[in-house]
Amino acid sequence: MDDGDFAGVAILLADSTFTGGAGSVSGREAIEKTLRENVIVYDDGTPRTKHVTTNIAIEIDEQAGTATARSYFTALQALPDLALQPIVSGRYHDRFERRDGRSRFVERRVRTDLVGDVSRHLRHSATAG
Repeated sequence: MDDGDFAGVAILLADSTFTGGAGSVSGREAIEKTLRENVIVYDDGTPRTKHVTTNIAIEIDEQAGTATARSYFTALQALPDLALQPIVSGRYHDRFERRDGRSRFVERRVRTDLVGDVSRHLRHSATAG
């Protein structure tokens, strides 16, 4: 995400449903399209952000081939005319399943808790996170 590699994020989430402030989308193409339509990218090809993920809690059910994860995130942003600052924070709720011997995302829910100035990160503030 922070590298502006929306195709890579979409590949990572290809088998999942991504739910955020703007609603839910499923599958690689829809997720990539949503990111490209909503996240502002600058001349260096990035959104000029850094997502910091903390307090990660993972629960694995080996027998069922499933796992869940919960974590906090804080997105920071800096631009030539914008001092480094936190712009949004919240929680990720993820579900994984093992398919064909590989664990894959099947769901990522983004819950936004605090929103600062996202006007230079998102085209539509309802999609914060």
